[in-house]
Amino acid sequence: MAEHQRPIWRGHLRLALVSCPVALYAARHSAAELHFHFINPKTGNRVRMVTLDAGTEKEVERSDLVKGYEFKKDTYVLMDDADFDRAKIDSSSVLNVDKFVPADAIDPVYYDAGYYMLPDGEAGQDVYAVLREAIGKSRKVALSRLVIARRERAVAIMPLGRGLVVHTLNDPKELHDPAEAFAELDTPKPDAAMVKLATQLVDRQTGRFDPGDMTDRYEAKLREVIEAKLRGEEEPAPAEEPERDNVIDLMAALKRSLGEEPGRKPAAKKAPRKAAPKPAAKPAGGKRRSA
Repeated sequence: MAEHQRPIWRGHLRLALVSCPVALYAARHSAAELHFHFINPKTGNRVRMVTLDAGTEKEVERSDLVKGYEFKKDTYVLMDDADFDRAKIDSSSVLNVDKFVPADAIDPVYYDAGYYMLPDGEAGQDVYAVLREAIGKSRKVALSRLVIARRERAVAIMPLGRGLVVHTLNDPKELHDPAEAFAELDTPKPDAAMVKLATQLVDRQTGRFDPGDMTDRYEAKLREVIEAKLRGEEEPAPAEEPERDNVIDLMAALKRSLGEEPGRKPAAKKAPRKAAPKPAAKPAGGKRRSA
């Protein structure tokens, strides 16, 4: 990892009696993102956010603040670093692999943040390499638990390139129940012919995953707007939104998507032409040989 990046967690990765020291590094950074500030349009000055005491209305330095748990309205128990240290458990310093599951057994909605896991120092690099290869060959995902940002998270460990990556997993209690979300969904049984056409469309547009597919086009457009404003030019026009109540003929739209004209039968495939017989070879001198 880059020298300037500090690990967000250090400890041991353990599988049964085998372990090695590891460190986790944030996989995501925001260096390339656009950042905005709150500005007073009357003065053009940046607005400073002030931390105020809710009772005295006096400004307080952030460095003087401590964390507090509200156990009843407006009454708090104060917590310092020693209190949080006393709450440490085994997963505060050890990633103990609990079990392995097929990669497709975890619904994508559970995946949260990603972290690169690297060996922490020279010791244990051979163990790291063996575990990386073993998990890769098994085509499984290792499940473990990790205390990060003062809460224990379930995590999934899997190979990525030459190393391992750790994904924190959302707690089911933090997710809206999908059954409740889709409870009022009352879609009709789809027409088999339309499903067949849609499946053909899916097959035709199937390709390889490319990280470039995830480029933020909105940010690129926003940069164009900013550059235009800096140059004093007319800003790009916003894209037109499709009409929400636009009624379409689904079958016709599917056929057009596949390149077929609605109401027109596909042209019958022509039988391949037979190759014409080659002329008999002429002997040297231009005269034909007699039969």
